[in-house]
Amino acid sequence: QVQLVESGGDLVRTGGSLRLSCAASINVFKSNTMAWYRQAPGKQREWVAFIIPSGGTNYVHSVKGRFTIARDNANYTMYLQMTSLKPEDTALYYCNTLTRAFAWGQGTQVSVSP
Repeated sequence: QVQLVESGGDLVRTGGSLRLSCAASINVFKSNTMAWYRQAPGKQREWVAFIIPSGGTNYVHSVKGRFTIARDNANYTMYLQMTSLKPEDTALYYCNTLTRAFAWGQGTQVSVSP
């Protein structure tokens, strides 16, 4: 069973930056479209970025130009570089395939203060 472990979340001020990491127990990144998701209190979980096996990426409109998704196949790790953070980015962030094929990890909390 694939295990996904997210890390890197923190409390930052508006305009700050964070780099999230997603570590997998096996190399799921080479053959799967992988995504970062987030869930804010009282809201549904939404995808914010994904990366296809060939390396192409896509982002939800609200984070375009501020977030960058990347992966390191050799180390079974995926990243989300977040810049110019806003209070509305506050959420629990998760990684998974775009089809949500694996069990969810515990997520990593990102909190952005005004």
